Amino acid sequence: MNRYERLTALLELLAERGRIEVEDIAEELAVSAATIRRDLDHLAEQQLLTRTRGGAVAHAVSYDLPLRYKTARHADAKLRIARAAATLVDKGAVVGLNGGTTATEVARALVARADLDLTIVTNALNIANELAVRQQIKLVVTGGVVRPQSYELIGPLARLIPEELTLDVTFLGVEQVDPRAGASARNEGEAAINRLLAERSGRVVVVADSSKLGGSAFVRICPTEQISGLITDTDADEAVVREFRDHGVDVLQV
Repeated sequence: MNRYERLTALLELLAERGRIEVEDIAEELAVSAATIRRDLDHLAEQQLLTRTRGGAVAHAVSYDLPLRYKTARHADAKLRIARAAATLVDKGAVVGLNGGTTATEVARALVARADLDLTIVTNALNIANELAVRQQIKLVVTGGVVRPQSYELIGPLARLIPEELTLDVTFLGVEQVDPRAGASARNEGEAAINRLLAERSGRVVVVADSSKLGGSAFVRICPTEQISGLITDTDADEAVVREFRDHGVDVLQV
């Protein structure tokens, strides 16, 4: 396990348990206690946890794993999903993208199709940063206040530009998507701007690996009736996939 994987594991364990102890985690991850102490000190410097005597605790505020530590999870599935999403886009289309690791992979897959000459509308700073130098992309950034965990722009200012636009398709990365509950997010600010991108779009395609199917998060982004398509991986529960299809959602498993 390399350092990047350890940091991800530490944050995931902390999010799950609320408190971790150095000796216990060192044994669980099969590394030295000194290594775990250094990792916890590094994460504390980034204000991602609070160090205690012998371990660490999660901050008292709402805990969410930062985007930069999510990229390794289900990486192969996200790449396949992104490539499949890119094939659904026609030349000259106006595409909406929210934040998150899967949506970021979709952005990269779209750029790889140099024939498209797209307009991309996004509220994600990391996506905007990657696309700004791409001459075949007309990039529109929503504006708003940055949410550091996801690099997404949120708040009332983020609504001003999308409200004036019409999008052909929006690819939504989500925390959870359920056949009955629809697509949802943990943060209400992200959910609000994601909802607006969906409302301004002719087609809404959720891009989500199988771990995100069949549950709901804190705030709904949009109902299932507003979702045109779902791209997920082949590990998705077949009963859940059937239920999506029963609700009129085109499901593509890759």
